[in-house]
Amino acid sequence: MPESVLVAAAVGVVAGAVAVGLVVLLRRLVVSSKELGTDAERATYQTLHLASRAAKHLRGGVGEDDAVRASRHLRALLGCDGLAIVDPHGVVALDGDEVLRETAAALAATANAAGKAQVQRRIPLVARGAVGSGGAGGASGTGGRETDAAAAPILVGGRPVGAVVAFASPVRSGLVRATGEVADWVAAQVELGELDASRAALAEAEVRALRAQISPHFIYNSLNAIASFINTDPAQARELVLEFADFTRYSFRRHGEFTTVADELGSIDSYLRLERARFGDRLQVTLQIAPEVLSTVVPFLSIQPLVENAVRHGLEAKEGGGRITIEALDSGAFAEISVEDDGVGFDPETIREVLAGGRGAEHVGLRNVDARLRQVYGDEHGLVVETAIGAGTLVRMRVPKGQPRPEASAPAGRVTPSVE
Repeated sequence: MPESVLVAAAVGVVAGAVAVGLVVLLRRLVVSSKELGTDAERATYQTLHLASRAAKHLRGGVGEDDAVRASRHLRALLGCDGLAIVDPHGVVALDGDEVLRETAAALAATANAAGKAQVQRRIPLVARGAVGSGGAGGASGTGGRETDAAAAPILVGGRPVGAVVAFASPVRSGLVRATGEVADWVAAQVELGELDASRAALAEAEVRALRAQISPHFIYNSLNAIASFINTDPAQARELVLEFADFTRYSFRRHGEFTTVADELGSIDSYLRLERARFGDRLQVTLQIAPEVLSTVVPFLSIQPLVENAVRHGLEAKEGGGRITIEALDSGAFAEISVEDDGVGFDPETIREVLAGGRGAEHVGLRNVDARLRQVYGDEHGLVVETAIGAGTLVRMRVPKGQPRPEASAPAGRVTPSVE
């Protein structure tokens, strides 16, 4: 066979292989395109993706450094040439040409003063002091071109907290409306950030209230008990001082809204040792703890106040004292924790009012624990209280053994507390 024929055959084989490869590639592209959905579905996905990427950078407010990162995603979302987020002080987070910074601040001030979107036309893209397209002042090689801008105020609670400024050439009515919608969305993210900060402040205030409840009553009684042993039993007095130090160190620590069941029980042990020094044989304690629940994460000071409530309001008023039973049991995905006393008990209606926020400062520990459990885990995880006058009190909580939801917000509506 002539050599030319062999070469032609080889070329034909290669051409056929390339053709087959192209067909396979095109088929894959078509299949991949179908998997991504329609054009509208892909556009929706892209919009939501960019919005979610920007959201995490806006919770701290529009004046934070993260606003620069948010501006990049919002620029892509609007499809504009440049985008600026301006805070109330005129500080600009800009994604675009630096020569637009001053214009963005001025236009944002106008939009905030008017309380509605503003449009400015024919903005020169040359910095002040520039000579030609490359002079001093950094015109970035724009060559004296012009652009338009649309600015919309970011309104939180009716007050302007900044503005979104979009640059394009030209700015059409669709971009003006879209900029306004983006400004409203940014306002919603700022409000959520403020809500997070308020929730954190509320949680800290609740813990401070619990500490205030512990401080005056318990510290006074503990120091009196320690003083009573100084002369009669110095070794016992020293032990009680150490227990007092451990308890107060834990109760007044300044870090963390959460702790473990093991740490709470350690603090409770110190507390009960001090109370037994005061009560003597009048205070009996029974513990039933499953090792599996010791590492369960719970809100800080969520079990100890229940024990203190049992001592102060259940047993102190009972002649002859009584017994407190503390249980922490494993129940699959949950830890079942209960504190029971055989003290004087309460009128169930009184406890219901306490958990609903009434009855002043009495039982503040019980109320705050219930509120924090509902905030972190949901209303279905609030305290359950079984009590009756003369029949003692049982307080139960059911806590997920997984990590809590610190990002959970306080419930919009409060359900009726469970009191039996």
